[in-house]
Amino acid sequence: MAGTAAIIFTTLMAGLAAFQLALSLGAPIGHFAWGGQHRVLPTSLRVGSLVSILLYALFSLIVLMRAGLVPAWPNMSWIVPASWVLVVYLVLGLVMNTISRSRAERYTMTPLVFTLLVLALFVSLS
Repeated sequence: MAGTAAIIFTTLMAGLAAFQLALSLGAPIGHFAWGGQHRVLPTSLRVGSLVSILLYALFSLIVLMRAGLVPAWPNMSWIVPASWVLVVYLVLGLVMNTISRSRAERYTMTPLVFTLLVLALFVSLS
């Protein structure tokens, strides 16, 4: 079951990475991210979107390692605490999306981050 949750988590992260890539390339969908204040992101937020893609890859790797689908590098000792740090990060992300001034961000990203949180929590508890 943890493996299935990890794969779903990674798939959702890949979708978010594609979304962030579109934002970084100037797609007029900024009202769904970064507080929703810009339809087309300014340069600083576009860089933030690119950094987000790297973080999503790291998050996915942590979840896949914790689920045992990818060998841990260089050993497993850091994976358990890292998975719990990710859970805390997602709790904070859930709070931030819930209180966003952007209605579009609130109604799309809050359920998505909640789903990611549940999946990460499930994998962390396994």
